[in-house]
Amino acid sequence: MSLRSVLAGRVKPGREKALRFKRGVAVTAIALTSVLSVVGCAKDSASSDNPSGGQNNNASGCQTVDKPAAASGATSSESAASDVDASQLKVGLAFDIGGRGDASFNDSAAAGLDQAIADLGVKKENTKELTATDQESEDSKQTRLRQLAQEGHNPVISVGFAYSEATKVIAGQFPNTQFAVVDGFVEGAPKNVTFLGFAEHEGSFLVGVIAALKSESCKIGFVGGVNVPLIQKFQAGFEQGVKAVAPDAEVIARYITEAGDLTGFTDAPKGQVTAKGLIDEGADVVYHAAGASGKGVFAAAKEGGVMAIGVDSDQYNQATVAEYKDVIITSMLKRVDVAVFDYIAAVAAGDMGGLPQVFDLKVNGVGYSTSGGKIDDETKEWVESYKQQIIDGEITVADTPAAS
Repeated sequence: MSLRSVLAGRVKPGREKALRFKRGVAVTAIALTSVLSVVGCAKDSASSDNPSGGQNNNASGCQTVDKPAAASGATSSESAASDVDASQLKVGLAFDIGGRGDASFNDSAAAGLDQAIADLGVKKENTKELTATDQESEDSKQTRLRQLAQEGHNPVISVGFAYSEATKVIAGQFPNTQFAVVDGFVEGAPKNVTFLGFAEHEGSFLVGVIAALKSESCKIGFVGGVNVPLIQKFQAGFEQGVKAVAPDAEVIARYITEAGDLTGFTDAPKGQVTAKGLIDEGADVVYHAAGASGKGVFAAAKEGGVMAIGVDSDQYNQATVAEYKDVIITSMLKRVDVAVFDYIAAVAAGDMGGLPQVFDLKVNGVGYSTSGGKIDDETKEWVESYKQQIIDGEITVADTPAAS
């Protein structure tokens, strides 16, 4: 019996609002009246006197492809989490470096736990949060997970790929405890380990489309926190999205640190220096996948008078980066909150069968934000068309950057 069948027919009338939180949000495509050819890097509405685009003969301009046809039909996915009683669970959450308050990846995970407290009956006093430190040893990770398990927390959710090996070890020592690793994967993990993976490249493609439409210089920057395959997925999708709209646009990618040095996710000053370098090279839109270092990217964008794109959470609405919200045009939403919430619900229901193998566009596992009003209807139409093409399999998004 699947989780969906377990939950069928058990939704109380007052739960409808809560259900909207889940990834089972129906996405109805926006109808267009015509397909237009657009030349030049589009502005917020392409131009104030020609919202459909038209010619851009500025020396700094570049050429865009024809506007894609309107997305047709509608897409939806069933919710894997519903009116589940999780009041008996003791949930342990092991954050990556930066912890709650990073305005990014960890905060998204925290939002999923908060939603489980609000909607599933998890008792706040039965939850515990611990946070990793910079350059800590593998033993430290194991100790953190062991502590949560020994204290009776079940499930224990680790946030970040760096916990993969530690979880494999500790889960073997506590076979009756359920463990999950956001972004993790390791061969030979026990059956009580669930890996929660995402199609970051698909969401990054969409904000790449936005970057191409917003750029005037047609030089666009990407700042990665640490040069590892996971963050390269963000770069790959972003570059492909930019090139889909503006094939001649230049995407400049830089990483704050190389593999093995995880401080690239927590060093805002280095993030600012890295982003400034891209801006000095002419980038007028900068997308970051750098965790808490993204605050420095936003600072550089504001100082340089350019636009920025956030990541993981809707960073326009994050208090810790509120001073930079005027330069944040959108964020790539990696719905760690959805994955954490759905995983807790699955554990409470005693059935993991309803969880997707990958949280992708089809299940609302990734997406883009429109907070702040900087994404106009014209831009949305472009993005929604590409989004539907990815969902329908007409576009396959690469998960590794193209060779330069």
